[in-house]
Amino acid sequence: MPFRAIRGATTVEVDDVEHVRAATVEMVTEVLERNGLAPSDVVSILFTATEDVRAMPPAAAARTVGIVDAALMCAQEMAYDGGVDRCIRMMLHAELMAGQVPKHVYLHGATVLRPDLAS
Repeated sequence: MPFRAIRGATTVEVDDVEHVRAATVEMVTEVLERNGLAPSDVVSILFTATEDVRAMPPAAAARTVGIVDAALMCAQEMAYDGGVDRCIRMMLHAELMAGQVPKHVYLHGATVLRPDLAS
């Protein structure tokens, strides 16, 4: 089975624990569902967040959907002019079936990052 990276991004309206948790859970769940993956299929996830997301680490929210054996890491997203505020991004690594094309997920305000992949 090929090892692939699947991208996701979302935004939060407010930087508080509940909003960060809900947005992260929604993004992770969407990636799992669209790609036919179970939490146990995830090998690792790298999360980044813009400097204005500080309420909680997105990795902690991912653990609540059953991703407990994968390596998870959080880092700060690079700041740049014209960037998306209160943005959480992820790169999820998993083995997909041969020929399966990864389905990336861009939600809410993060749709501007990849309008070609946004749903």
